[in-house]
Amino acid sequence: MPEPVVGLIGCGHIGRFHSRNLCGALRSEHVPGTYDAVCDRDPARAADFAGFTGATTVTDSPGALFDHPRLNAVYICTETSEHPALVAEAARRGLHIFCEKPLAKSLDAVRQMVADVEAAGVVNQVGLVLRYSPVFMVMKDLFSEPDLGPLLTAHLRDDQFFPDHGHYASSWRADVEKAGGGALIEHSIHDVDLFRWLFGEITAVRCHTRYTSHRTGVEDVALATFQHEGGHQTTLSSIWHAIDGRPSLRHLEVFFEGGRFETEHDFIGPIRYQLRSGPEVELSADEVLERYRAIAGLDDTEFELARRGMLEDYLFLRCVNEDRPAFPDFRTALKAHEIVDACYRSARESRELTL
Repeated sequence: MPEPVVGLIGCGHIGRFHSRNLCGALRSEHVPGTYDAVCDRDPARAADFAGFTGATTVTDSPGALFDHPRLNAVYICTETSEHPALVAEAARRGLHIFCEKPLAKSLDAVRQMVADVEAAGVVNQVGLVLRYSPVFMVMKDLFSEPDLGPLLTAHLRDDQFFPDHGHYASSWRADVEKAGGGALIEHSIHDVDLFRWLFGEITAVRCHTRYTSHRTGVEDVALATFQHEGGHQTTLSSIWHAIDGRPSLRHLEVFFEGGRFETEHDFIGPIRYQLRSGPEVELSADEVLERYRAIAGLDDTEFELARRGMLEDYLFLRCVNEDRPAFPDFRTALKAHEIVDACYRSARESRELTL
């Protein structure tokens, strides 16, 4: 297969994150490829990216980026409302696609995007980055302890300051026409995907939302209860606040009949846990990373990329290079969107909804 020749559309906060990761993955020489095109509606911002990446195509027009003669993969990191049309055009041209979450504002649009990439037969991946979080993969492994008994419940509190300023500096997340909603769809779609992965398929939801920051249609609180296939319930509190000095945190607490697990870090750790007998144990961040390395079977180069948060982009490039499916793909994201959509309907209708 031809090696990846990558372009990126959207040079904002999340675009910078992926741009850094792409450069790191390619410089590792563990995967071949070229990062050769950048696009942003602000030409100066695109030029700044090109100075860092060495891209030869620098433009404020997605069409000009798509016309790059060797391009075969594209990152879509724009505001949510622009994703569907960009994905449709990339798929029409046969380009492999990495699209940031959420895929779209509406469930119908997400379904169409899944149909577009699958009909085109292109590698597709979504930025549900918690799937590459060492702390959650290690927790998932700890949950396999045979003497834990049934899962009783879990609660996740996900909070961050409203991402329209500070290091996020988003110019569009306070606009419902561009974002589609607030804390639940824009941020906690990560958490919904995590709940499916850690605790099993979600079969029913009950959700409440609140709008306290005067950003029309953009909720800053969402409280959801999930019913899972195994008969257990879990809960999520998603919060956007105005405590600007507080970092973005995810506090997860899980109770089994014979064990309790807790973390407040959504990437490395530490993890605290206590089993049926004995004191509470703490796995340090370093111990979490070493366990993750063993579980994921990473070599030295891959482990260094994982430690620096670059693994999802490295693996997308590998999948493009080897022409094999990537993960998490658009269809996985669709499952999370179906649950988020049900949560919003539950909040509007003040009732539990079955999926």
